[in-house]
Amino acid sequence: MTRSLRVAIIGDLDPSFPPHQATNGALGHAAAYLGVGVDIRWVATEPLETDLAEVEAADVLWCAPGSPYKSLAGALGTLRHGREHGVPTLGTCGGSQHMVIEYARNVLGYADAHHAEYDPYASTLFVSELACSLVGKTMSVTLTPGSQVATLYGRAEAEEQYYCNFGIEPARQATLHDGGFAVTGVDGDGEARVLELPGHPYYVATLFVPQNRSRPEAPHPLVTGLLRAAL
Repeated sequence: MTRSLRVAIIGDLDPSFPPHQATNGALGHAAAYLGVGVDIRWVATEPLETDLAEVEAADVLWCAPGSPYKSLAGALGTLRHGREHGVPTLGTCGGSQHMVIEYARNVLGYADAHHAEYDPYASTLFVSELACSLVGKTMSVTLTPGSQVATLYGRAEAEEQYYCNFGIEPARQATLHDGGFAVTGVDGDGEARVLELPGHPYYVATLFVPQNRSRPEAPHPLVTGLLRAAL
């Protein structure tokens, strides 16, 4: 009997949004490669404010692109569950930005940590608007040797696609890294593009959208790694 993994994709599904289409596909590619079944469930953010049942039943969490979400609180509650309960969790693009906000608020103690997409005038921005939009761009990412992501890629550099207008506030990057949410992938200017939580089975945030580069014959290593961690 083939084992099946239940995946909760946190986000407000838009079937016309290319990264959402690619997310389902990437999970299918990785599952086929690993020889497991995958039960994919998109979970809207608003109901998560009061009910995490879908999240608690999942083997895998993926916080999807497509912010601002209808409920910031719903997304952050989900990510806290994944972080605190050792559930393999991947956040891509907007999802990665929300992982940063959750960590800043609940681990680093910045109760007012915020995302500029929701409140551009917040006093404690951990996610701010990028000087130049990265939507549609493919760029090189340098990975920290020995990190989980470098091990999954099997190399110290990767080319990845982006779909974002927001990123980690540069002034907060060292705060996150020194506070335990390790920056393990940077662009040519040294700005964070990947963060991971050492000691967690799999808690990875990527500003890029790895799902866009996944193919049936070449599943993306970060997605394969996500499912393998759950197995």
